[in-house]
Amino acid sequence: MSPRRNRPYASGRPADHDHERESGVGGGSTELWQGEEWVVRPIAGSASAKLYRCPGCDQEIPPGVAHVVAWREYGGVDDRRHWHRACWSAKDRRTTKVQRSRNAPRY
Repeated sequence: MSPRRNRPYASGRPADHDHERESGVGGGSTELWQGEEWVVRPIAGSASAKLYRCPGCDQEIPPGVAHVVAWREYGGVDDRRHWHRACWSAKDRRTTKVQRSRNAPRY
């Protein structure tokens, strides 16, 4: 456990919880989707260091790109999925399990 900090931060510097949210490692919000509660946490581009595949569009999310992580409220660590922000916002307008071939048009 780290020692307690007794003096306030200097002006212009965010508090601990604000810094966590900006860096992408803080808490998230809860949303209702498909009749289940989902925890949605934004990830800043600077906090993204791995390559992920978005389940919404089946495209890669390269390192350094801001995105969101979503998982069922009572799911485990293995249930987390990394989504593009636009894909998460459009999740209700998409059909399930849409796979596009390599040479399919992008429109």
